[in-house]
Amino acid sequence: MSERVNFRFPTAIHFGSGARDSLAEFARDHQVERPLVVTDKAMVSTEAYRLVKQTCDKTWPNGWTVFDGVHPNPLAADADDALKAYRAGRCDGVIALGGGSAIDGAKALLLRIAEPGCPLQETDLAALPEKIVPLCAIPTTAGTGSEVGRSTVVTVPALGRKIVLGAPALLPTLAILDPVLTVGLPAHLTAATGMDAMTHAIESFVCPMFHPMCDGIALEAIYRIAQYLPRAVKNGEDLQARGEMLVAAAMGAVAFQKDLGAAHSMAHPLSSEFDVHHGLANAIVLPAVIRFNGEKDSQQYDRVAKALGIFDATDPANAVADYIDGLNEQLELTRRLRDLNIPQSAIDTLASKAFDDGCHLTNPRKCQRDDFVRLYRECW
Repeated sequence: MSERVNFRFPTAIHFGSGARDSLAEFARDHQVERPLVVTDKAMVSTEAYRLVKQTCDKTWPNGWTVFDGVHPNPLAADADDALKAYRAGRCDGVIALGGGSAIDGAKALLLRIAEPGCPLQETDLAALPEKIVPLCAIPTTAGTGSEVGRSTVVTVPALGRKIVLGAPALLPTLAILDPVLTVGLPAHLTAATGMDAMTHAIESFVCPMFHPMCDGIALEAIYRIAQYLPRAVKNGEDLQARGEMLVAAAMGAVAFQKDLGAAHSMAHPLSSEFDVHHGLANAIVLPAVIRFNGEKDSQQYDRVAKALGIFDATDPANAVADYIDGLNEQLELTRRLRDLNIPQSAIDTLASKAFDDGCHLTNPRKCQRDDFVRLYRECW
């Protein structure tokens, strides 16, 4: 309690079916006359894109620009290409449309707008202005919660791994949570992105940093995901479940202002090395990490267990890990790394990259490289 900490929850959020119409307020309130929509190639063929395009055409009748070159695991080069589109379109604001990759790509673009000559690397971003250009984030998945976060995750080929860059300047000015835009998301992606949100909430709650507001938000997110993710996967047109999952994903991202843990350190190299969907990677490794942490202190998961509806666990960590295993099975997610054609021989490389990833520094149990070797083997 002697350590000084700062709390920050500044992002404006517009929620509900049809909330995409709030783009008119974004244009008016922030004097955005020609935005760049940052997305990916798969998104432009969806109904969600068509609906947002209609709103953009109405809001900016004099024109707006699209950049659809963000990769599923965003590359540093994506930000360079987006900056070219931003300048060519004479844009003055950014709209991120899609999953966490598109939103992270848009945030990386903001870094390029602010410092076009600087390489994207793990460095001190304190010199950034508080606001760069207005950014509106419109998620079409309920997972990363990047629409309310101040970080971007990009893969830097020169480093051979993902890096996390964070600063208040990367916080979206407005987040639009419109469940109608998530209806077309396939069941397997609904499941994987939902488990990403679950991992955020659980890891942030047990993270040893002091942030009681985030703790409360994390527990509520866990409860909502447990209630509504199976419904959203079973029936993609269940607007209540879709909306609740959007809210829960945003709550998970607010919660991990505290920081995350070893599951994310393990998930990041699975994506950069083998292109595994980030949410699926988290879903696979989370039970093993929970059991690992529980060997030192199982009771830290007691309130997580209660949020999941488990009220009589003598070993809460194992009860929570068993629950997550069962939920992964119910959602028909891949549960073993070998089933993704990841060779056992890759474990040493994965463990080294996981140890180099900073997320585990706030894991409740200290991790060494050999611990990651053990954990990957348990997941294989």
